[in-house]
Amino acid sequence: MRKKKAITFAAFIGIGMIVLAGIYILFDNGMSAAQEAISKLTNNGISSGKYYMAEDFGITTIKGQYDHNKNGVDDHTDILLGARADAEKRPKYRSDYYQGGYPPDNEGVCTDVVWRAFKNAGYSLKDMVDEDIANNTSAYPRVNGSPDPNIDFRRVPNLKLYFERHALSLTLDPSKTDQWQPGDIVTYGEKHIAIVSDRRNKDGRPYIIHNLGQYNREEDALTSKVISGHFRFVGFD
Repeated sequence: MRKKKAITFAAFIGIGMIVLAGIYILFDNGMSAAQEAISKLTNNGISSGKYYMAEDFGITTIKGQYDHNKNGVDDHTDILLGARADAEKRPKYRSDYYQGGYPPDNEGVCTDVVWRAFKNAGYSLKDMVDEDIANNTSAYPRVNGSPDPNIDFRRVPNLKLYFERHALSLTLDPSKTDQWQPGDIVTYGEKHIAIVSDRRNKDGRPYIIHNLGQYNREEDALTSKVISGHFRFVGFD
């Protein structure tokens, strides 16, 4: 009996120490440390819960008609995979101005998810946006007549305008689930932008891949904000 009580007491003490250690981590190092402590319950920045795919709902996945980087993968899929690769790296959310335009690989904001996704398909979104702004400066009010290649391609209003001009504009209704496809771009007002995932929730609504500094960068959040734009970049050879 004494042995059993001793084991129970030791187990109680052990659990108490674990709880205290967790509290110490939370308050000593902040929420980021606490999030790291539960990293084994997640999948490298990707939501780890049950998700569904288009075929589960009889939805046909639309593939891109181009393979710009000639890697055997269509552009839409490459954009999706590029966004997911950024999500898995979980770059620290940091909004700053960088000489040359590009932040370090371990930093970024929502717009950096997009150009990195496009880079994976072989496109330089920075060059594309800079060229369009240089040739049509008056069409970009956010530029205010003075283009700045160090930051213009990382501003949501500029990206939204670029895609309005050079991509297909699609439904803003999230209930039309078949019209939301992997690699699509979605904007929220003029403050946030994301890439549409191939993963879907139980209602068939797709996840998005984005960076707001949250732990899971690919998540069921399409309707978390008011949608202002939905675009599909057709691409080119």
